[in-house]
Amino acid sequence: MQFPEKVGKKKIRIVPHSDKKFYSIAELSESFREGHIKPSEITEFYLSNIAKKDSEIQSYQEVYIESATMASKEADKAMSLGQRLGPFHGIPFVLKDIYDVQGKITTSGSKVFATKVAETSSTMAKHLLAAGGILLGKSKTVEFAFGGWGTNQNMGTPRNPWDKENHRICGGSSSGSAAALAADLAICATGTDTGGSVRLPAAFCGVTGLKVTKNLLSTEGITPLSHTLDTPGPMTRSLLDLVVMFEVLKGTDGSEIDKKMQCKTGSFYDLIRGVSGLRIGAIDKNDRSRCSSQVLQQYDKTLGMLESQGAIIEEFSSPIDYHDMSQKTGDIISIEAYSYHGHLCEDKNNPIDQNVRQRILKAKDFSAGQYLKLLEDKEANQKIFLDSISSLDALVTPTTTHEAALIKEVDQEISPGHFTRPFNYTNMCALSVPIGLGKNNLPVGFQIAARPNNEKITLRIGGEVERNVSSTLQH
Repeated sequence: MQFPEKVGKKKIRIVPHSDKKFYSIAELSESFREGHIKPSEITEFYLSNIAKKDSEIQSYQEVYIESATMASKEADKAMSLGQRLGPFHGIPFVLKDIYDVQGKITTSGSKVFATKVAETSSTMAKHLLAAGGILLGKSKTVEFAFGGWGTNQNMGTPRNPWDKENHRICGGSSSGSAAALAADLAICATGTDTGGSVRLPAAFCGVTGLKVTKNLLSTEGITPLSHTLDTPGPMTRSLLDLVVMFEVLKGTDGSEIDKKMQCKTGSFYDLIRGVSGLRIGAIDKNDRSRCSSQVLQQYDKTLGMLESQGAIIEEFSSPIDYHDMSQKTGDIISIEAYSYHGHLCEDKNNPIDQNVRQRILKAKDFSAGQYLKLLEDKEANQKIFLDSISSLDALVTPTTTHEAALIKEVDQEISPGHFTRPFNYTNMCALSVPIGLGKNNLPVGFQIAARPNNEKITLRIGGEVERNVSSTLQH
């Protein structure tokens, strides 16, 4: 296939970072190891950044100044005694505010839960803390994590850091996590992805986000939205950092992660492996028509680069319309969300975001039989779809059809997840990486989707994209 404006191996650095020692998990971990900087110093740096900037960005729901400071000093002491736990030790991170942490409030983006203190910690939080991570706080989210735009009427909507003049959406539901990364208010973050809620904000805010295969990572202790679709996932500013965080979330021992990084094995090898010989499916004319011209321009450049590096690019037409899969995904989410939060939405005295209330109460229009039919269709359609890509290693799409919208222009009746929801529906894994800037100098995301449990393929292609199309975006 031929694509306009093909690019070769030239690396395009969009916005260089002025303080790289404060930027990357990998680089910062090495600085800790060599004694160039202490965890307490980097924690203080980020807490200071939050204090200076987050009143405008509004990415944090709560900041844990005291506990983060204490944990960072404990990390200092451990490292001075040669008790380093691995590459995540001393790294400041933020949790989406649907992850329970013992003794901390989990609002789930709702005023209804404004004082709800968690009795135990979520499995994912336990893994990050056990690896020595420094929890800076909780990030804002759409109420109950139900919404792709990232808006929240009652708890506040984070501002996309890429537009200083106008309030633009960050994407949702992991809006605060993406905004914090883009504004340099955390090194890494967690999100959850039910219909695109890691990938959408990652794309709109110029960071990376991974939607993992269902059940690969534990949802225990995470506020549920849709038990058949919910997946936790890492959000970072580079793929190397994403792999480190992914390994930590899986519960990999820190010394093992160090070894993999040093020897470039496992997913660390996938990042540098290249794409020669891979067969990759690109969107067809129908789906191209849904995208803005500048999104397509960046998308086509990236396709051209992959082809120049030896990948075989083929046009792919889905046997099941992406829009139909998106609609069915939304129906399943609504029904399952109602089982968890419907009683709260039914009570008109509860201060629930009206857009979220409407999405959840939509489930009342469905019978039990219709729900079961949706699940049966999902299983059958998954097989049809996966069979249709049997000759392909991956599919690539724009992550979003358009760049980040002004909050006043958002249509809450539609979802921005045209390209993300289908891969939740088919239980595939998918990665969003930044590929440049589109309209109004706003980030554009590139989505790589692969069969269930083939995250390594998404990382392999993503690594090539990051090396040759765009360095990590940083605002």
